[in-house]
Amino acid sequence: MKVIKNYLYNVVYQILLLLVPLITVPYISRVLGPELVGINSYTNSWMTFFMLVGQMGIALYGNREVAYHRENPIERSKIFWGIELLQVITITCALIAYLGAVLLFSTTFKKYFLLQSFWIIAAGLDVSWYFMGVENFQRIVFRNMLVKLASVALIFLVVKGNNDLGKYIALLGLSNLVGNLTLWPYLKDEIKWVPISTWHPFRHFYPALLLFVPTITTQVYLVVNRLMLGRMSTQSQLGQFQYTDQIIKVILAVVTASGQVMLPHIANKFSKGDVKGIRDSLYNSFDFITAIAIPMMFGIMAIAKQFAPWFLGKQFNDAGILMMIEAPVILFIGWSNVTGTQYLMPINRTKEYTVSVTVGAVINVIANLFLIALWGARGATLATDISEFAVAAVQLVYIRQTISRRKLFGQMWKYLLSGGIMFIITYRLAMIMNMTIPNLAIEVIIGAVIYIIGIFILRAPVINQAIALINSRKAKRE
Repeated sequence: MKVIKNYLYNVVYQILLLLVPLITVPYISRVLGPELVGINSYTNSWMTFFMLVGQMGIALYGNREVAYHRENPIERSKIFWGIELLQVITITCALIAYLGAVLLFSTTFKKYFLLQSFWIIAAGLDVSWYFMGVENFQRIVFRNMLVKLASVALIFLVVKGNNDLGKYIALLGLSNLVGNLTLWPYLKDEIKWVPISTWHPFRHFYPALLLFVPTITTQVYLVVNRLMLGRMSTQSQLGQFQYTDQIIKVILAVVTASGQVMLPHIANKFSKGDVKGIRDSLYNSFDFITAIAIPMMFGIMAIAKQFAPWFLGKQFNDAGILMMIEAPVILFIGWSNVTGTQYLMPINRTKEYTVSVTVGAVINVIANLFLIALWGARGATLATDISEFAVAAVQLVYIRQTISRRKLFGQMWKYLLSGGIMFIITYRLAMIMNMTIPNLAIEVIIGAVIYIIGIFILRAPVINQAIALINSRKAKRE
């Protein structure tokens, strides 16, 4: 039950991080237009590279190390202070390098590049990795919720026309900074003060650096597509791709939220030598992710053509096709989240994880070179699908000696069949119904009901998991 509660909290948290820009998307897309949206995406992409260098693999490493030493408050405190000091040092170096690069090389968008630096500052003060390590996701969610909602209100109040792109960028960066600062007061109940001489920040440098390669190559899918599309195509095409990817990532957050919950959970089991528990968690998690990713994939494909121009504005009509093309990444990333983030990472098989995401990054760049030249934003979207599938495939090859792939995929046809039927009916409904909020709700509800009935009739494994969970809760109450 603790894992389930943390999953739900993390779903809220991950959606919240993406929801602020998404709530404002219909407004901003109309006020700023595709070109200014593309400029924001372009400058943010370059900033992200410097921020990732500053973060190294500290978030993943800190999460895992805190989980390993969760039961020892003194050792846990030493680890926290050491890792956080290292994070401040590396982020400061990244910020100096970023500002230097902007001042020396930027001409056209210098103002916007400088405003993006708030994101880098915020990264140095991010301690969410600690709370994930102790599996305390509740505190992360509610404190940030007020900050994010306040930033939404400010965007609607401040951003009024196409001269307000700078204000929009600053508000997003500052809201992230304030949100990270609000987590610090909670540490007083969690962390003890230990002598500075015991922190040893640089002993964490090398193991965090080992996680830097998979961390930054994972981000390639988020950043390189935008950079290459911005260079090889138009800013308008980039704006179409940016919002398509953003919408998909909000849906994907529901799927990948389990990764951050299960990583510390599995890491703690690994530190105790619970091999059977780890394997059982892997099978259950993979089935659960498949069960929720497939209807989300088919669902977004069914409504995309009508949803995109209604939600984003008529200028973003092409985004509907892009959403249909990109939807499969929901399933592919869901699988790699289980095999990589929930299994390879917590049991310290970093090398295999690194190879898998590096293969995906290389394929992503190569595919972009050919596909963007041919089809612009559609090519970049297709390249994302190909690279994410490659990551999942490589990871499944690496764990073939540990798990049974037949057990992982043997029942998947039940989810695909139910999802396929749901897609056909929902797609037809979307074609004949005008896109309004009530009609969208009807389409989603009908699609969900059809899918649930389908997996219930076929007796999919996730139904058995749900029944077992309900029975265990009843037993505890009795």
